[in-house]
Amino acid sequence: MEANGLKLLVEYDVNQDTLQEYYQFVMGQYVPGLQSMGLQMSEAWHTAYGDAPNRLIGFVCGDKQTMDQLLSSEMWDDLNEELEKYVSDFHYKVIPYRGNFQL
Repeated sequence: MEANGLKLLVEYDVNQDTLQEYYQFVMGQYVPGLQSMGLQMSEAWHTAYGDAPNRLIGFVCGDKQTMDQLLSSEMWDDLNEELEKYVSDFHYKVIPYRGNFQL
């Protein structure tokens, strides 16, 4: 990863009543869709206890142009619209990539 790489952090709470459909969508469409736009999944975290979103997924890319293209794409909008059928409290942010756990 280049020194000017970026990390996309996506966080949300999974709705327990749609858990199976959520997994099928994330693994079958969401992750592959972001990968097709030039990002790589770097991590996935589950919060089992506490006042934090129960999912945090990280994706990395090597440059700002790749991230900008993703975030302005119809695919990004469509994937998140579908994701929101299975989750609540969806948020994301882009931060400089440092190569370790980041919030």
